[in-house]
Parts: sequence; C-alpha cells; structure tokens
Amino acid sequence: MGDDPAAGEAHPQGDHMEPALSTGAPREPGERAASSCHVVHDEHVGEMHLSRDGLERLQQQGGFFWIDVHKPTAQDLELLREVFKFHPLAIEDSEQFGQRAKIDDYDEFAFIVVYGAVPDEDRLVEVHCFYSEHYLLTLHHDEAPALSELRRRYELHKQPIGKPSLLLYKIIEALVDSFFPILADFDDRIDELENRTFLEASDAQLQEIFAMKRLLVGLRRAITPQRDMFASLSGGVAELPGMSSEDERYFRDIYDHLIRISDLIDTYRDLLTSSMDVFLSTVSNRANVVMKQLAVIATIFLPLTFITGFFGQNFGWLVRNIGGWPAFVGFGVGTELVALGLLLVLFRRRGWL
Repeated sequence: MGDDPAAGEAHPQGDHMEPALSTGAPREPGERAASSCHVVHDEHVGEMHLSRDGLERLQQQGGFFWIDVHKPTAQDLELLREVFKFHPLAIEDSEQFGQRAKIDDYDEFAFIVVYGAVPDEDRLVEVHCFYSEHYLLTLHHDEAPALSELRRRYELHKQPIGKPSLLLYKIIEALVDSFFPILADFDDRIDELENRTFLEASDAQLQEIFAMKRLLVGLRRAITPQRDMFASLSGGVAELPGMSSEDERYFRDIYDHLIRISDLIDTYRDLLTSSMDVFLSTVSNRANVVMKQLAVIATIFLPLTFITGFFGQNFGWLVRNIGGWPAFVGFGVGTELVALGLLLVLFRRRGWL
C-alpha cells in the first residue's frame, strides 16, 4: 500500500508485480498510450495502466480481482475481448450505452447492466459489468462516486476481496443506494416549490416542475427494468456464475431497495402533479381576484356615467333650475356620491369587497 491513502493511488506490495501493473510493456513509436484503470486485488489495490501484460499477469497470479475502467475506448474493449475471451455480442453491448438494465448469461461469465445515481444533468450513471468466478470488470462513461468510495475503502482498510459474489453485491448495492440521496433532494425541493407557489406563483416554478417530472421519468425508466432484473434473479429465472442460496439472500435485499426506490419515484411524481395543480389553481384564483376588482370598478362607474350623461342634456328644466353652485353640487356631485355610497354598501353586504 502507498504511504498516503488520500493520494488515491496505491502501489503493489510485491516487487514481482510492479513492472507489469504500473507501466506495462514498452510502447513502440506512434503507439497510443495505455488507458488508466483501477484494480482491486489481494496483492494490489490502486491505479494501473490497462495493458495486455498487466491483465495477463493478474490472471497468472490467481485469485479474484476487480478492474474498474472509466471511459473505455474501442481499443480498450478489443483488448479486454482478446484477453478474457469475451463473446462478440457482449462486447457489442458494452460499446452501446443507454441500454436497459439486464443480465446476459454467457456460460463462463455474465454481462450485467446496472444503473446508479449521480448529481449530473440526467442523474444517472450506467455501469456495464463482466462478472465470473475469477474476475469482475466494470465499465462506465460517467463518474461513479459509489464505485470510487468502495475502492477507497479497500485501499484504506487493506482488506482482501473475499467472496466474489459479495463484492458484486457491494458494488450493485452502492449503485442502487446512491438513488436515495438524489430522491431525498427531490423531496426537499418539492416541499420548497409548494411553499413558494402559495406565496408567489411564477413561470419559473412551472418550468422547474416540468423539469423535475422529466428527471423522474428518466429515473423510472432506469429503475423499473433493474427491479424486474433482480426479481428474476431472486426467483431463479436468471443466474450468476457461482451464486449460492446464501448469495440470493443478499440480492433479494437489493431487490427490496429497488422496490422502495420505485415507490418513492411514483410518490414524487404524484406530488409534482399535485404541485402543478396547486400552481394552476393559484394562478386561476389570482386571475379571478383581478377580474372581480375590474368588475367592481366597472359597476361603480356605470351609474356615475348615467348621472353625468343625464345632467349633460339640454333639458329646459335643467337649464332654468341649475344656475349656481348649490344646485350644481346638490344635483350633479351629490347624486353621484349617493350612488357611490349605495353601491359600496351593496358590495359589502354581498361580500364582494
């Protein structure tokens, strides 16, 4: 192990493994540089170059090992196919990201597609796994904090891998459990949106509700097949290499977590739908208040317009009798004030004001 675990890289414990795992074979001029990956092995935990010599040396040393590759290239996949003798269909699937969660059995190994959650744009990280009784390979294009944390534990505690199926369980459990903090943030944000909607509804809130609903649809699209996949695994429809009845108990626990996550997603979708209904009701009520105020103003001016129009006519009686300020104030302004007062009393009794 390295002297500084925080550096994120450990060195081999045996001198006989250092050349193959740290540098690989010398490269010819013009040959591309080897990709980096992380390996967890009983004799080595840390970063290494993904090379043919390093992979073959791991196989020769024996024991179970885990290799994690971030952003694998086409050359990396071809190298893995040649060294581990993967089926061409499995390599073809591993090149295409955006797949449904699944387990494909290829006799000597299983190809597994699982999803975890990360705080990025779509909240998802897709991980492809090649699993057998001798090795576990994980490939992913996005950052996977759950896998990084698990590797850090092995580096920090210097613990052996132990049972292969238990390592696979830990990896999948870490990916599945990473959904819970993301969904907790959804819960807090929905409560905040509802409170803000009651105070002041705006178009920005409606756009955020739609964006959150789209994210939940994406999460559900990833979780539902994954839940069904582990249901088939728990029911004996699908199998993993070397899996025992004791291992099934662990994977049933993952299935239980996926059911909880699926229920949470459905709950938050219903809450967002309710938030949208609250938003639309708030906007509608606000429009009704404005319309009521405009109707009150229009109703007040209706009799005033009639009175001013009536006294604006050139009737003989009006011309002869309204010739000074007292008559003008009494007939002109006084009748308007009386009409306004009567309307206000009527509005208050009806509850319109």
